Amino acid sequence: MAAVLAMVSGSLVSVAACGAEVPEGLVVTGSSPAAPYRGPLRAKAPDIDGDEDDIQGGGASVLALECAGKPYRGGGGDDGWGASDGADSPDEALNALVADEFARSLPRRGYRVEREAGRRVLYSYDVGGRTRVAVIVAKDAPRRPGWGLETYAQCDPSEFARRDRAHLDIRVWEDREGRPVPAAEIFSAAGPEHCDWQSVEFLHLGDRQFLRDPEHALPRELLHSSYAPKTRLPDGATDTGYRDGRRQLWLSADRSDAYVRTGGGVERWPGAIEPIGCK
Repeated sequence: MAAVLAMVSGSLVSVAACGAEVPEGLVVTGSSPAAPYRGPLRAKAPDIDGDEDDIQGGGASVLALECAGKPYRGGGGDDGWGASDGADSPDEALNALVADEFARSLPRRGYRVEREAGRRVLYSYDVGGRTRVAVIVAKDAPRRPGWGLETYAQCDPSEFARRDRAHLDIRVWEDREGRPVPAAEIFSAAGPEHCDWQSVEFLHLGDRQFLRDPEHALPRELLHSSYAPKTRLPDGATDTGYRDGRRQLWLSADRSDAYVRTGGGVERWPGAIEPIGCK
């Protein structure tokens, strides 16, 4: 019964209708980084042990990153679109990616034109003068008239500025000291609207899922137990040290269920028997 939940990996269908409005603050001006990217704007993504599936298709955008850790995710545009679907400008093409339903871990603002070369524009989102997101848009590619996404790649969302992490469609958790924890380790997000699961919060802890499902949108047989809005920590529960504001994440002794302590009590978030998702 389990399916694969579509996240921000692989190809994205990121197109924009002509004349689409670009939000204020999406593209900013500012000084160039100490070492602007001068490599190719069209290239194969490098091989990175363990991350091939997540960054495959990121192409030259992966080369433009300056992550503290490994690249987190990357991908490219679709194979083609109609003449009316291409964007009128590079900024509109960037906005189409950022506004995409599946681009949940990308900043919503603060991109800068780092380089223009022919029919391609490289945008970068920088933190401390280092590129954490790179997006390459291209004009009039084969079967893709107008401006559209060619490739993108990003560092882990925990490397974004705090003000921008707060506006992502995923929640970046922190440790006991308030330091952001890599999303590759833990993150949570509302379920996809196209499956009518927006009332569910999916907590991803490594390869495990725990669900806050107050409206019981998911079938009970997919879960180890059920969501409980008010309960007590069971014997043997352990504190993971992960925090999300006032929320503290605990796990049951057998690690089948999560318990989230809040200022008002304890909630039980049941674990998924198998990864749950929708197409």
